[in-house]
Amino acid sequence: MVKEKIAFYCGECGYESAKWFGQCPSCKVWNTAKEAVKIAGNKASQAAKVSSAKPVSIKTVETKEQARYLTGIEELDRVLGGGVVPGSLVLVGGDPGIGKSTLLLQICKTLANSGRKVLYVSGEESEIQIKLRAKRLNVDDAEITLYCESDMTSISNQLKEMKPDVAIIDSIQTMNCEECGSVIGSVSQIKEATSVLMRIAKDEGISIFIVGHVTKEGTVAGPKTLEHMVDTVLYFEGETGGAYRILRAVKNRFGSTNEIGVFEMTSLGLEEVTNPSAYMLEGRSQNEPGSVVSATMEGSRPVLVEVQALTADTSYNLPRRTSIGTDYNRLGLLLAVMEKNLRIYFGQKDVYVNIAGGMKISEPSIDLAIITALLSSCKNKPLDVMAFGEVGLMGEVRNVAMAEKRIIEAKKLGYKTCIVPKGSLKSFKAPAGVMIYEVANVRELAKL
Repeated sequence: MVKEKIAFYCGECGYESAKWFGQCPSCKVWNTAKEAVKIAGNKASQAAKVSSAKPVSIKTVETKEQARYLTGIEELDRVLGGGVVPGSLVLVGGDPGIGKSTLLLQICKTLANSGRKVLYVSGEESEIQIKLRAKRLNVDDAEITLYCESDMTSISNQLKEMKPDVAIIDSIQTMNCEECGSVIGSVSQIKEATSVLMRIAKDEGISIFIVGHVTKEGTVAGPKTLEHMVDTVLYFEGETGGAYRILRAVKNRFGSTNEIGVFEMTSLGLEEVTNPSAYMLEGRSQNEPGSVVSATMEGSRPVLVEVQALTADTSYNLPRRTSIGTDYNRLGLLLAVMEKNLRIYFGQKDVYVNIAGGMKISEPSIDLAIITALLSSCKNKPLDVMAFGEVGLMGEVRNVAMAEKRIIEAKKLGYKTCIVPKGSLKSFKAPAGVMIYEVANVRELAKL
């Protein structure tokens, strides 16, 4: 006999409780409790279920290299680790209108034209709506099978019967599992639907892409355990009204999570940006104080970004500190280092730091560029340089990885002066026409 009872789940970590809670006992986040219906079956019938799986020695497990499906979009293939792995479950998240469905529909065309069987399942749109969007993107001539359904039982049967190579589920929040008994889009519905798709992907060898809506905090709607269930989690970043999008992997069981893909949204869909450095520096003003270029590593790819800094006198007792694209607390640390070592005081100055182009940099190699840009703004002196290096509390400039690649990328875009940590270029010979300044402490920047 099936029994129903009310349970509460944490929307952040998936913690389950029989009672409502204000603060999650697991992740300590407030106001994340979500009510859902939990179904408990007969204990005797559950105990009677015996799994056919048996423990085996890892030495006896045979593996073989699986051929990946190339999507035809190099930026996406790079983020996925070299292509789509058969039998994988990929979650694609992003703000509404960012381009999730557009990208997946473009993938469908490339895969279908290469002979792959593709099934596009939509719980939000009708066949006519998808056809109109496909026509606008010039993908309506591909052999793509559409299936507009939200019932997971019907979708599961269709997947097992058709056995496509790739399936798109748009979106997971619209899928309905009757056995859950709760409303569509609830925590239990999302978890159960994802669990069903995961079993089908592994058993049938179908590569499944799931579209996930995001909350106002920028995370996929539903419990955090949803991200633990899938093989790969991709996030679209960028302003909805802007032209450029950044695709980033935050989890990937089949590749690196450091790679990014850069796209431009056009009237014909998403187009790849093959030179992200040139895009990030597009429109940069020359000979303007407070603007310095830095090189950050996104996986194996060096990307040049513009670091902008502005300091202005304030009449308020508490000056403002604004940081866009980099860590706010890191900015406070670097300001303290400058006051201690360069004798530049910001107690009566507002400080604004911005990473142009919409990039979010967490790598500490951006430290030296931020200090150089602030120094340029304070002295009102333009500096046409590229700088990178981690700065410690004592003002020392520490080495960062792959310094040679960063300098070569700067050379490609015409930058002739580079400020780097001392000792980071041990056996590297500077390219012709590039002048390199090695600094061991931020105090040496005062000579610039």
